[in-house]
Amino acid sequence: MAEIKDFRFRIVGADWKKHQAEVQKPTLRKRLKGKPIPALILLLLILAGCLFAGNLANHDPAGFYLQNLNEAPNAEFYFGTDSLGRDIYSMIWYGGRVSLSIGLMSMVIICIIGIPYGCISGLANTKVDAVLMRITEMANSIPNLLIVLLLVSFIGKQNEFTLSIIIGVTGWFPLARIVRSEVRQIRSSEYVLAARCMGVGFPKMMTRHLIPNFVSSILFVVLSSISSSMSMESTLSFLGLGLPVDVISWGSMLSLANRALLLDTWWVIIIPGIFLLVTLNCITSLGNFYRKETNQKHSNL
Repeated sequence: MAEIKDFRFRIVGADWKKHQAEVQKPTLRKRLKGKPIPALILLLLILAGCLFAGNLANHDPAGFYLQNLNEAPNAEFYFGTDSLGRDIYSMIWYGGRVSLSIGLMSMVIICIIGIPYGCISGLANTKVDAVLMRITEMANSIPNLLIVLLLVSFIGKQNEFTLSIIIGVTGWFPLARIVRSEVRQIRSSEYVLAARCMGVGFPKMMTRHLIPNFVSSILFVVLSSISSSMSMESTLSFLGLGLPVDVISWGSMLSLANRALLLDTWWVIIIPGIFLLVTLNCITSLGNFYRKETNQKHSNL
């Protein structure tokens, strides 16, 4: 009820004033509830450390300090040294650059192959879609590590770029299947049908009408591909088929694990392994958060 300001009238009665509902603003604690803030902070700290490795490192990561072989963590070498006399603390930050770059490059390659392939299969007719999906299912039925090992042995000596290509080329199958299922759901929408009637080409159709509508659904797979690519690089390096020892990465550092177990130098394995596991868990936590958010939005529709 509007308030009467004319002095000739006077409103009487209980509770005559206009009621205004008090809207309680959510507290900061409620806003942050359920969000992976610790994982995000840890990941940002690791990324910042790798980005500013030149400022954090106190030794040459490629230097061989032969008078300090297999030293435990101390005041000079914070994380100790390996069997070659290299400073693990400095190697951690420079090696993180390589491992993260391999994960990101592999993720880009997976998206470049998987998203267009899934869009083509989703928009195609039943026969073409069946053929494309059978190819994906047959390739996905072969263990990924086996395909990677075959390609690595065929190419020979690896570097960051070739290893990223191998991991990306063999890891796009799950993304293509998810994209295909999302496109099959929205391909009958009015905006997609209108674009087809107007003769819109496939590249424009994919970038303007398809990807914006399923990008939130595939974000979990995209983030997970970074961690899986880093895990694959570490596995190959541990088997001696990844990056050479002179190329510093968390995986190549773990390739010395057998020698470290024989010499009882636990820090050579534990410290790089902790950084790798923490980074992978942080990325996975962010991916799970976005997946839950996407599922919740879909359930509310």
